Amino acid sequence: MNQQGVRWTAEQVLALAPDDASRKTGSRLGTAGPWSEAGCSGSGALWGSCRGSGSTPYRTVVDTAGGSPAYKCSCPSRKSPCKHALGLLLLWTADESAMQETEAPDWADEWLTSHRKQTTHTKAGKPEAARRRAEQRAERITTGASELEQRLADLLRGGLVATEQTNYGLWEETSRRMVDAQAPGLAARVRELGAVPASGPGWPARLLEECALLHLLDMAWLGRDRLPEPLAATVRTRVGLTASAAGPAVRDRWLVLAQYDTPDGNLVARRIWLYGRESGRMALILSFGAGGRAPEIALPTGLTLDTELTYYPGAAQLRADLRDHPALPLPIDTPPPGVGTTQAIHAYANALGDDPWLDSWPVTLSRVIPVPSDDAWQLADAEGDSALPVTQAALSRPKLWKLAALSGGGPVTVFGECGHRGFTPLTAWSDGSTEPVPLTEP
Repeated sequence: MNQQGVRWTAEQVLALAPDDASRKTGSRLGTAGPWSEAGCSGSGALWGSCRGSGSTPYRTVVDTAGGSPAYKCSCPSRKSPCKHALGLLLLWTADESAMQETEAPDWADEWLTSHRKQTTHTKAGKPEAARRRAEQRAERITTGASELEQRLADLLRGGLVATEQTNYGLWEETSRRMVDAQAPGLAARVRELGAVPASGPGWPARLLEECALLHLLDMAWLGRDRLPEPLAATVRTRVGLTASAAGPAVRDRWLVLAQYDTPDGNLVARRIWLYGRESGRMALILSFGAGGRAPEIALPTGLTLDTELTYYPGAAQLRADLRDHPALPLPIDTPPPGVGTTQAIHAYANALGDDPWLDSWPVTLSRVIPVPSDDAWQLADAEGDSALPVTQAALSRPKLWKLAALSGGGPVTVFGECGHRGFTPLTAWSDGSTEPVPLTEP
């Protein structure tokens, strides 16, 4: 450890890799052999020249300040981070003697100065421009919502059972109509409806539930002028209107509890969960990557950031943006406070009162034991008789067994998402430990 704060673990670095190939090649570059001019600064910058196949070494710079790294490399790779940036970070984590603090060379200092100046200044007028674009789309969304209401009515008149024989192309066509209406949120829910008849026993009840939620969203949009503003903001977000983070900034020591990526075609969505140590508030940082690129923001699990967040409008108020360049990160000193499984269900139920379309709610469970049950798993209270089922999506993760091994039959603290499908564990702490163990795929 030095003035930069805490050096990350190799697992935290490899979690930044955009794909398996980058992870493997970056690992091979994480030794001192291929590097020259390698150094670091007390402000969180790393740099070095990496020997490659050409006559000129590749110059690589990484800015780790705030735990959200930025990269610059002279190599031709379009991946971010490239294998050289990963290798430089791995060298920094593994070999302090190969990465001494010194003044940055001119080529590194020039980029670092430019990058930090750009990060510090926000673009004036961005929230207002986003508001105008949302207003311009409102009329088209209203037309699309009205058409969708008619199609839902036709579906119910024909009977839900008949949809089992309906070609999926009908759902796709309706989804495209919602895309044309510039309502991607409605389009996504329509696509999900098309998959329900093939989801196994009990699908008619699930289809009816999803149709009811979609109808509720349609009617909420059409009557949005009569809704309280927080709920109206949630409705605008659910149908797909963009919004900007607004309101007073919340400064806190934010614990990075989890980070994971969800691929959707050519788009990768990254979800980062934060917990404010003083405020007790949860925050969700969303970042997206397209065309094979990794999402721009990366905050490895296990860090504490002293920074400000600004929340997006909405009833639940979970999504937020980083307002400024975070101070140097420190490790999580203790897990966030947790609740029992019954209180977790109540927390999700209360959140549904503000946002009826909410799939899950972030919760930290304290003193729970992972217990296998037939072909499923549960998280049972160590000192009670209640339990939460683990979601099917989490059951497919090999790292669920890491949770069982971490527990060893004893209580653990688990952070995850609690919803109507069950609980998805994301990070865990063994009893009495301050070291978080990520349970998501790297």
